[in-house]
Amino acid sequence: MKYSKGWGAALIVMLLLILDQALKIWIKTHMQLHESIEITPWFYLYFTENAGMAFGIEVIGKLFLSVFRIVAVCFIGYYLYKLVKEHYKFGLITCVSMILAGALGNIFDSVFYGVIFDDSYGHVATFLPEGGGYAGWLHGKVVDMFYFPLIQTVLPDWLPIWGGEEFIFFRPIFNLADSFICVGVFLLFLFYRHDFADSLSKEKS
Repeated sequence: MKYSKGWGAALIVMLLLILDQALKIWIKTHMQLHESIEITPWFYLYFTENAGMAFGIEVIGKLFLSVFRIVAVCFIGYYLYKLVKEHYKFGLITCVSMILAGALGNIFDSVFYGVIFDDSYGHVATFLPEGGGYAGWLHGKVVDMFYFPLIQTVLPDWLPIWGGEEFIFFRPIFNLADSFICVGVFLLFLFYRHDFADSLSKEKS
């Protein structure tokens, strides 16, 4: 049973990572930066890149962030290994596998994309360009594409500070990897928070 859970976790991570990278590579090789494709009036594929964390948050240096991500993934991977080894519920293992897959997906962009692609400014990027990529190792940008402007309006003039300004909900643009992390965390705390707390208490003891 332990080995079946381990293979299940590995399969989840691999499948989600492949889905994430396949979509990002398609976006990168078929769209220019800031180009969009309307799927519905409230759902767009909008190609953007960010050098920061999930949903485009940029708070610290790129190299530090890339190294931090790698270290974090090592800890998540070790934690997942412990969950499998100690026969925890497969639901908890699935949640952590989703988080690991999402973290790996964005790390792959950061580590490799600057080397294997040229930039996307005004043209579609080339895979393995002759002149080299747009950045060095660990300095690649994360590809984002999901944009859900569910509400687009102009705030009334009488509203203090923001009156007359455009309001968009939901403004952040994200990718599959971000989704895997958010869904994994949400399901973990919704259904497996007690198992999660138990596993952490065992780590401390």
